[in-house]
Amino acid sequence: MNGTTLQTFAAECAEGLPRTELEHPFGPDWEVFKVGGKVFMLMTEVPGRSVVILKADPGEAHALREQYSQITPGYHMNKRHWITLEGGTGVDQKLVRELVTDSYLLVVAHLPKAERPVDPHTYGTSARMAR
Repeated sequence: MNGTTLQTFAAECAEGLPRTELEHPFGPDWEVFKVGGKVFMLMTEVPGRSVVILKADPGEAHALREQYSQITPGYHMNKRHWITLEGGTGVDQKLVRELVTDSYLLVVAHLPKAERPVDPHTYGTSARMAR
């Protein structure tokens, strides 16, 4: 999956999640996806590359960086809690959907219960069990 395709598919995944909002608080070159007013995904261009920046559990983030050369620490974000994803070999739709959904659920889990659009512990459980 190339960078442009990666961003298009990641945006489609994010837009399909309940109560997702797209904003451009940093200008037209940054797409910022939020749930409950909190960021869970950013997309931009870094010199010569289209990237998607996602929240990740620190342990999983480390494992993902070890497994995929296209996953690096979060660009302009906390390097422990965020990852940057680039297109390339091994980056497929299943991986992108999983990373976008996991990022969304990490943010939802930290929202006050009354503001959560879904239960982060059960949302998509049947699909997630099939991984």
